[in-house]
Amino acid sequence: MFDYPALLALSEILRRGSFEAAAQALSVTPSAISQRIRGLEDRLGTAVIDRGPPLRGTPAGLRLAAHLDQVRLLEGALAGPGGDAPPVIRIAVNADSLATWAMAPMRAAPGLIDLVIDDQDHAQGWLRSGLVAAAITGEGRPVGGCDSHGLGAMRYRATASPDFAARHFAGGIDPDSLARAPALVFNGKDALQDRWVRRVTGRRIALPQHRIPSTHAFAEAARVGLGWGMNPEGLVAADLAAGRLVDLAPHLPLDVPLFLQTARITAGAIAPLTRALTIAARAALRPAGPAGDAG
Repeated sequence: MFDYPALLALSEILRRGSFEAAAQALSVTPSAISQRIRGLEDRLGTAVIDRGPPLRGTPAGLRLAAHLDQVRLLEGALAGPGGDAPPVIRIAVNADSLATWAMAPMRAAPGLIDLVIDDQDHAQGWLRSGLVAAAITGEGRPVGGCDSHGLGAMRYRATASPDFAARHFAGGIDPDSLARAPALVFNGKDALQDRWVRRVTGRRIALPQHRIPSTHAFAEAARVGLGWGMNPEGLVAADLAAGRLVDLAPHLPLDVPLFLQTARITAGAIAPLTRALTIAARAALRPAGPAGDAG
């Protein structure tokens, strides 16, 4: 049997970032929190917290915290409203969905939301490790033990400021101009610019890159002429209409299919959230084509 008071201490430490904050949340002393964690680590024979800095969970600690979240979510579904503490629902979401359509439906969550921001091409890894209850991914094939719900396709446009386009692409978009013009990328996992370039040129090109790990800052970087990048159409439609941004190839958008995968064991408990996300996505996204990318 698990020591659930110890797991609760672990979960609060990881959520709040310190032993002191966890003690305050649980109305116990920091010493009591430390004793629970030491006892848990002694019984398991492994560390559950990397004291850092920064403080973070070890792989074993993260799995145990996810187990507690799962148990509390199932218990909350059985007990109904009025239970002791609201369950925590951990979800992996890509930043562009969160910035455009996925935030409002989070209000339907039957508990507290703990969002993990990750690229849609990598979010299913969180499901495979059992660390999240659901994930918005670019992979439609269900992860083992999960159900997959088609959401639609997010359309991206290759955008830049008019001045940037005039300076770097006056002679057109080709391998030489793309190899010189600074591109914007969200982080090391962001492959959208490379995918678009391969569609346009049929080649892989080592793009000079600015890294901008924020959806809104990414769009602003394009507006001020720092570089060109793939922006969600819904986020920059007003900029395109007003001429603050130009579409580098209006006939070549990039459509990225999205799916909501949910862990089957907690699917019933988070059904209201699944419905809300599905409805919101289908209102905001385009129907996904058979090949995903639009021509």
